[in-house]
Amino acid sequence: MASRRHAKSPAERILDSEDTSLLDVVDNALSKGVVLSGDVTLALADVDLVYARLSVLLCAADRVLPNEDKDFLERHRSRRAAGRRGRRA
Repeated sequence: MASRRHAKSPAERILDSEDTSLLDVVDNALSKGVVLSGDVTLALADVDLVYARLSVLLCAADRVLPNEDKDFLERHRSRRAAGRRGRRA
């Protein structure tokens, strides 16, 4: 009976290659997107005082804002100029 190979997960396909570098891993994470979640609790004398749930989305900006202008610097300059005009008036 022939043994069946299990299907590789996306992580195995990325990391299993001999040519894989850190740049490949970061590029894939940014193009697909990664969510990091965590909980923080500040306590004093076993009394929870502050609880915070943190979530961070890491991905390329063109994934989050696909309709934005490609030239970030020009968009930044125009927003700063508009802000200056608004403060003068």
